[in-house]
Amino acid sequence: MPSTVPQGLRRLSTSPHVAARLREAQRVLSFVMSFENLNLHESLLRAVRDAGYADATEVQTRAIPPAMNGQDLMVSSSTGSGKTASFVLPALTRVLAARQDPAKRRVKGVVHGPRVLVLVPTRELAIQVSKAALSYGRHVPGLRVATVVGGVPYGLQLRQLSGPLDILIATPGRLMDHMQSGKAVLASVEMLVLDEADRMLDMGFIEDIDFIAQALPATRQTVMYSATFGGHVGRLAQRLLREPQRVEVASHTQAHADIEQRLHWADNMEHKNALLDHILTERNVEQAVVFTSTQRDADWLADRLADMGHSVAALHGGMPQGRRNRVLQGLRTRQLRVLVATDVAARGIDVPTISHVINYGLPMKAEDYVHRIGRTGRAGRSGLAVTLAERRDAQMIQRIQRFTTQRIPPAVIAGLEPRRAEPTPVAAKPSAPPRRPRTAARPFAKRNEAARSGKPAGRKAYGPRPA
Repeated sequence: MPSTVPQGLRRLSTSPHVAARLREAQRVLSFVMSFENLNLHESLLRAVRDAGYADATEVQTRAIPPAMNGQDLMVSSSTGSGKTASFVLPALTRVLAARQDPAKRRVKGVVHGPRVLVLVPTRELAIQVSKAALSYGRHVPGLRVATVVGGVPYGLQLRQLSGPLDILIATPGRLMDHMQSGKAVLASVEMLVLDEADRMLDMGFIEDIDFIAQALPATRQTVMYSATFGGHVGRLAQRLLREPQRVEVASHTQAHADIEQRLHWADNMEHKNALLDHILTERNVEQAVVFTSTQRDADWLADRLADMGHSVAALHGGMPQGRRNRVLQGLRTRQLRVLVATDVAARGIDVPTISHVINYGLPMKAEDYVHRIGRTGRAGRSGLAVTLAERRDAQMIQRIQRFTTQRIPPAVIAGLEPRRAEPTPVAAKPSAPPRRPRTAARPFAKRNEAARSGKPAGRKAYGPRPA
């Protein structure tokens, strides 16, 4: 009996790209659960509904129930998957439960410190987590949330630490300063959250985290979020967590279904700038984040784009915190169309209207590429990630593709085609043959060979360098 399915649809259904999208959709749908079924407190359900959410994401469905039961967790989840709510909602549940426990009632006038401590690598991420906690806890009476980060005057932080406090979000370095001065009391912490643990270790915070963890009660619950749990991150998890449950939702090797990736090869800096200018003038660009490798490049490029008429600002770690906050606010309110940033902004920016991510300068580490492109394609929207690479960047492009196990498709723009051929992949160097053991006669071999050839031993012959 002949098939009634049109031939075009049969070809579409067998396309590898479409098939992968269908498998991903089926996998996600299998974990979809209503927030109503997660046993959340009514005040939290109201806040979730106020935020416009009905169904929990996969990471929320898998992480919230064990976290609410006090289980230690090791969670791997991609950016934009809703992971912040997956630990903020259990944290708020713990705060509400503690208020109902007469044994945990707090005495007025005594500094008890927070019940929940969240450690994050950057100020931007701390602000994002704080906003999520206040949003989901909007119906929790008298909820106190504080942030302790670098680049901010100590006065306000000291007042927050000395008053009633439920949740503290902090960067490790500044929290250690307050601990050493005796201003940060952590004896009442019941839940420790390490968000972006791999990033904190990359930034050299491993000793700080160990120092902070030793000051916390041994009976606490610990929840760790990281892109990977290998190497130092895995060893840290072994030290801090007790019989943890592993939740792996999405890894760096899984395709970003909502993000289209493109690679443009540039002949030189002038060509790269022309490619960037063309992309930013396209009509489908709602908002774009352009990543540079250094702070100096970010300032220079932002000035260049401003001179061309773009509503643009730079964002990097060398800026005062107040200015960084104003830049982020301008991005959220759409006063800015283009943000030029270093990797300090790769984690912690959650703006759904970012339609384009452009890698003007490549990241120092391949995993940072994943976090960069994760700034687009959020909240169910589609996004475009464009990488502008010169021939000298070929090795880093290879490392990124090996890390993600995905090829970034090369693309060209009509009228701006590269004049030079695409770099060929660099083959791995063959291992050197085993060296012959030295013998008594071996030191004279080079001298004898030089005598026969007429060249001085131990020196290279000078001559014109090859073109």
